[in-house]
Amino acid sequence: MQKRWVEQEVTNQKAIQDLMQSLQVDEVLATLLVGRGITTFEDARCFFRPDLCHLHDPFLMADMEKAILRIEKAILAEEKILIYGDYDVDGTTSVALVYSFFRKYHKHLDYYIPDRYKEGYGISFQGIDYAAEHGYSLIIALDCGIKSVDKIDYANTLKIDFVICDHHTPGSILPDAIAVLDPKRADCDYPFKELSGCGIGFKLVQAYAQKNDIPFEEICCYLDLVAVSIASDIVPITGENRVLAWYGLKKLNESPCNGLAALIEISGKKQYTISDVVFMIGPRINAAGRIDDAKHSVSLLIADDDVAAKSQSLIINLKNSERKEFDSSITEQALAMLDNDPTQLNRKTTVVYDENWHKGVIGIVASRLTEKYYRPTIVLTKSNGHAAGSARSVLGFDLYEALSSCSDLLEQFGGHKYAAGLTIKPENIPALQQRFEDVVSQTIPAELLIQEISIDATIKLKDINGKLFRILNQFAPFGPMNLAPIFLTKNVKLNGNASIVGNNHLKLCICEEDSPAFECIGFNLGEHLSLVQRGQPFDICYTIEENVWKEKRSVQLNVKGIRSSADRTK
Repeated sequence: MQKRWVEQEVTNQKAIQDLMQSLQVDEVLATLLVGRGITTFEDARCFFRPDLCHLHDPFLMADMEKAILRIEKAILAEEKILIYGDYDVDGTTSVALVYSFFRKYHKHLDYYIPDRYKEGYGISFQGIDYAAEHGYSLIIALDCGIKSVDKIDYANTLKIDFVICDHHTPGSILPDAIAVLDPKRADCDYPFKELSGCGIGFKLVQAYAQKNDIPFEEICCYLDLVAVSIASDIVPITGENRVLAWYGLKKLNESPCNGLAALIEISGKKQYTISDVVFMIGPRINAAGRIDDAKHSVSLLIADDDVAAKSQSLIINLKNSERKEFDSSITEQALAMLDNDPTQLNRKTTVVYDENWHKGVIGIVASRLTEKYYRPTIVLTKSNGHAAGSARSVLGFDLYEALSSCSDLLEQFGGHKYAAGLTIKPENIPALQQRFEDVVSQTIPAELLIQEISIDATIKLKDINGKLFRILNQFAPFGPMNLAPIFLTKNVKLNGNASIVGNNHLKLCICEEDSPAFECIGFNLGEHLSLVQRGQPFDICYTIEENVWKEKRSVQLNVKGIRSSADRTK
């Protein structure tokens, strides 16, 4: 696949010079920091030394006081409280966190996860009816509810109060709940807008603890759950999220809760990064709700002992194996459907539908199709008489806005800039295919349809040394808005052999005239084998990482792109 190499320009030379002097670092590192918005010594101190004291006062969030007062009233009156959450990783970690905290102080408490297939995403009428039938007078909704205006109105007729904790974009009307906690509310002055759903849940328990003189240390035990949600929900790892992720990963790697410890044992990996969570823990937690019942995930995450956790983890791992089979099969079918349709060749969108596809994996399939064709994608399947879909976008394009332009064709939709869910009548799918294509074609710049490699700095191989590597490690945790720096080195040469390993991965060793040789791995870059073997100079862009093989540690370049130096445009 063709990719655009974009070298980032940092123009604030004064900030670069100031950081070089105050931090005693070279120009490359100072440039990387300024490119991340770090322009002062104090900014750098907060970045390199995350501290829990940097977390914001939870009562800065609109309606937080109302939320805590209602929860305190319910606990004092011994009302029944239902913790309600979505069925994905963010939702289940949110429920596990809030339920685990409040069960220490209130015995009339349970949790509810909607059935993906019978109820769909978010708050459902069935869930509200369940609460009414079982005598719950307060529902704390997590990672959902911000657009459930009709559902909350219905709950009000049944004398059931709601406290909504959500992080999705609100609609024009807020639900008539007792409290609506969402930093994205237009009238919310909370300083950080990008918390995960579980992050909002953490702020809720932080506020309750703060109001009721509960030591902050008592809620720190839940930070591993917050880190898993931050990683899996792909929220920016900046500001408050960086602090929560840093301490959450520390908790995950040193003393995880019983449920996460069981998943870690199954995966076989000992130390986790954000990326490891995304690919090894998140999918397992998600699998329960995709294939069966997400309550299995909550049961795992709130397990009181390692025996119960082990039992639940085995169930979830089995569901994950089933998920992989569905994922592989449906992706193959979707790719064949597109490859055999000549009208797809010049389209700027993908919209595919098959009533027999498993609803639980269509989000994964949408991501895979987006990777393959690199264009905004919707994958749909039949669900409860309608078509349910998952949508994914490409970097820089607002998918949510595009779907808003198609809203008259949809029964409902919600999500983020890059990922969304939707429901539509099957007979409206052809109209959606054309409307979505028209909207995207009219609004997406052509360059956004070519995958971008964003290059942070150009360096020589001889610049890669122990000091650079140590400081780069302190840039972690890496994730959205704080990705691992990508470097460009021009006119390198092959040093020895290059070969294809695994599934089309390129393994090679490179050098410059005055540099040591560096081992490289380029995942899915096997098509460049002949280029690097020509004996001519070539350019590479890469991240710098540590490779561990049989307990031997070495610096390795993870190659993101290769091009002939002769083909360079600048």
